[in-house]
Amino acid sequence: MEGAVGRASVTGQRYGHSSGGVGGGGQPPSGAQGRVGAGPGHTGGQETTYGDDVSRETVAPEDEPPLAREARRAMNILNPAGDATLPRPPKRRVVCIANQKGGVGKTTTAVNLAVSLALHGNRVLVVDLDPQGNASTGLGVEHRAGTPSVYECLLDEGTLEEVSQNVEGIPNLRCAPATIDLAGAEVELVSIVARENRLSRAIEAHTGELDYMFIDCPPSLGLLTVNALVAAEEVLIPIQCEYYALEGLGQLLRNIELVKSHLNPRLRVSTMLLTMYDRRTKLADQVEQQVRSHFGDVVLETVIPRSVRVSEAPSYGESVITYDPGSRGAVSYFGAAQEIANRGAEAGEAR
Repeated sequence: MEGAVGRASVTGQRYGHSSGGVGGGGQPPSGAQGRVGAGPGHTGGQETTYGDDVSRETVAPEDEPPLAREARRAMNILNPAGDATLPRPPKRRVVCIANQKGGVGKTTTAVNLAVSLALHGNRVLVVDLDPQGNASTGLGVEHRAGTPSVYECLLDEGTLEEVSQNVEGIPNLRCAPATIDLAGAEVELVSIVARENRLSRAIEAHTGELDYMFIDCPPSLGLLTVNALVAAEEVLIPIQCEYYALEGLGQLLRNIELVKSHLNPRLRVSTMLLTMYDRRTKLADQVEQQVRSHFGDVVLETVIPRSVRVSEAPSYGESVITYDPGSRGAVSYFGAAQEIANRGAEAGEAR
């Protein structure tokens, strides 16, 4: 019963509609209690959730009404008290979310991870590098033609501080939007020296205090994506749990290695996230097992299920975290954010 109570209004925020890494350690946090979605060999039975806060529902009284359980789960995710419940990394993490195959959940992942981390005490900036501007739409920020955007940063006509906007209702979150002007940026940058370093320079010049910077890439391996790979230290690759999931992944990994060899030696694939998992199909299990067997601990334990709520949220200019915080999609993305935050903290301790 997704979302009946989860979209209850929270004071001072806009939650509510009537319609409604190789990372710093592959083991889940010690408080992990399973996850929404599936693991290897999952048969579609009992659904559990990942992470200390959300997993409290697993010890709730057996006779607890479903609506009460969902309401409690939603409040844990929304964190209206603003407590810093997710660990902050020892230094700023710049994460490029990339996959040249479209429709795998890049933008949805960028938006929902950013919102989850920001709601729980981390300072986050989303850099929308896709000319379609879907991340900007999903966060409800202005990105009409003429709006100051990442385009100006690439052409040295503005800074990230100047073009980024506050995301309504989420104090720790800002977004540097994309406008249609960005579609012509690749052509305009062709004749510029060191054109692949334009975004990196803009990020290095960003003096604001940040814990995370998520770069949402376009579904291609063009100059914009190369700029993101040069600017980032980590790559997060969403992988759809469907037949064509691995198509093109090899080319992406080869391009990442080329960028690492020639332009950005710090770059690494820190995280893979399985998305659009449908537990009703054997194919989803097969894809998951194949990805996990090949990439190991880089793959997050959390899996993002197919969810109507996840698909609906952007049309309201929201993440699923705020649109329907009690839904399986919201719980899953929050679980993924927990894993990423804990991996970052563990990696910092290991240094």
